[in-house]
Amino acid sequence: MPQELVFIGMGGTIAGVAATSGDNIGYAAGALDLASLLGRVDGLAEVLGDHALVAEQVAQINSKDITLAHWRRLVTRVTAQLERAAVTGVVVTHGTDTLEETAYFLHRMIAPALLAVKPVVLTCAMRPATARSPDGPQNLRDATALALDDRARGVLVVCAARVHAALHVQKVQPYRLDAFDSGDAGPVAVVEEGQVRWFHGPLAAPAMPSVPELLLREDGDWPRVEIVVSHAGAGAELVRSLCAAAAPGVRQLRGIVVAGTGNGSIHADMEAALQEAQAQGVKVVRTTRCARGMVVEGKTPAGGGFRAMHLSPVKARIALMLDLATGA
Repeated sequence: MPQELVFIGMGGTIAGVAATSGDNIGYAAGALDLASLLGRVDGLAEVLGDHALVAEQVAQINSKDITLAHWRRLVTRVTAQLERAAVTGVVVTHGTDTLEETAYFLHRMIAPALLAVKPVVLTCAMRPATARSPDGPQNLRDATALALDDRARGVLVVCAARVHAALHVQKVQPYRLDAFDSGDAGPVAVVEEGQVRWFHGPLAAPAMPSVPELLLREDGDWPRVEIVVSHAGAGAELVRSLCAAAAPGVRQLRGIVVAGTGNGSIHADMEAALQEAQAQGVKVVRTTRCARGMVVEGKTPAGGGFRAMHLSPVKARIALMLDLATGA
């Protein structure tokens, strides 16, 4: 049976088109379909070697506009492809703005047994496909080489030759080509001239309660979780507004992630409102708005006594949604 590498397109800057080759900002993201995008990658067949290329378009969007419906469709299609015996891995082309969230979502949602033997590699670009010097083609070649590497496992992100684990990756630059970082953990590998040089292996997917099938249906109802940020002068109004009785057609709030200052500290006025919210049944967790590090808990409860999550705010939101959905 011939082996296959599957490419799944989600749109993004990597598939973006601008009116002129000198415009790296004013472009339409996701304008190119996946087949057209892959056709622009010189040398891709050489990297693929004996593997057959399979292409599937799941979305053509600007990743800032991604929804739970897109995530449902993506995790369903990635899982279906990984379950096929001929498939050795999956490469996902994605916009940079929410790539870290999608990577973490896949890391949590795909069965650990699948991720233990096959990789899912997300890649992207900071310049559109029509740029004078687009970065997408090299990122795609690197993603292909990574997905075909014998040591690759789990959900990985490759951009500007650096390979990141889904758990740690964050977008840290709004314009530069090396837009992603893994904080204190650092990248797990680099891709050099088509060869992967590993620093340490990717993290295994965590064991967790199975997600109810209802949540993967289009009409499945995910718990609503919002993010608030503590800052100088932060008050109670935003939290109380979020907890107010839901208007018709608006889902009731189930959880709040607070991105605290420093070591997850929270302004006293906001903290009081969050205590009220928790008393009303809204689950509150805290993280830090700092770009590096994580909340360190001491012997005495701090930060309002709210449980700390050792994730970025946007990933903590996904984790809390999954906790609430599974009763964890």
